[in-house]
Amino acid sequence: MEHDNADTTDRRLVNYGKEKIVLYRTYGTPLEGVRTIPESSFSGRSNVVFGMEVRVQVWGEEFLPSFTEANNSKVVATDSMKNFVHHQLGEYDGATVEGFLHFVGAAFLDTYPQMEKVRVSADEMPFDERPVPDGDGGFEPSDLVFRVSDNEAGFGDITLRRGTDGPVIEAHKSGVTDVELVKVKDNSFTGYVQDEYTTLPERENRTLYINLDIYWMYTETEEALGEDPERYVPAEQVRDIAQVVFHELDANSIQDLVYQIGLRVLERFPQLETVTFESRNKTWIGVRTDDLEGDAKVLREPPRPTGFQQFSMDRGDLEEGESR
Repeated sequence: MEHDNADTTDRRLVNYGKEKIVLYRTYGTPLEGVRTIPESSFSGRSNVVFGMEVRVQVWGEEFLPSFTEANNSKVVATDSMKNFVHHQLGEYDGATVEGFLHFVGAAFLDTYPQMEKVRVSADEMPFDERPVPDGDGGFEPSDLVFRVSDNEAGFGDITLRRGTDGPVIEAHKSGVTDVELVKVKDNSFTGYVQDEYTTLPERENRTLYINLDIYWMYTETEEALGEDPERYVPAEQVRDIAQVVFHELDANSIQDLVYQIGLRVLERFPQLETVTFESRNKTWIGVRTDDLEGDAKVLREPPRPTGFQQFSMDRGDLEEGESR
């Protein structure tokens, strides 16, 4: 999944880094003590396999001569950055992607004084426990065998700068990406602009296929790290909220759907300040609908181009929704 890693806040853009650092750890610290919510059965994860793909980006005026004078005396090779990240995963005793990003970012600043700021982001690489016989005629999750999951993944992004008393979180973002959901009926799309360019028919009951990236930021940035599990927002629970709201709602558009998901996320997690969406419409096209019984349809993949939506919300949206 591609994420926006641009930075336009500096007078001069002087940074470099390493991306696509893939690493795994077995028998990491379990995530336990997470507060449960009505929309999700998720209460923690074992972290027997803890994997991610990391991107590191560092800033510092002392790197300028490497660009302007071919002087690499202050440059930490990006291959060394990769090795540094690998080593730090062995030192990290926390349980979350965001916590590790903060840990490794702080270690960079502590180790290399020429680094003034560091941004570390990662896509989680999820693994699913596989069911095995429990000896009593049923099944239980294996604690040894896992399936590499191609489903949605957690995301974290932490930027640290030097402060008087140590690293300071300058920016942060958590998320869950590539949530793919199909609802077979009870979705509509009507009431939009009709003019000479309109060829799309209104649909009162369509099969809706969406792809979602959902990001959130905490009011207290330190809560993103997961050191207090009850205040941590797991990607799995946000994903589950999205699918429950999709199930419950007869949405008249994807815009309507993401707004209602956002309201529910903000309601369940008062520690969050904002929720942001990017959604993509992958809705199948009906090829046989009228001559089949009941709600049965035959559908095909949509042609390109495809539509997308971006939307951000904060606690003010929740307050407005409650006042209506």
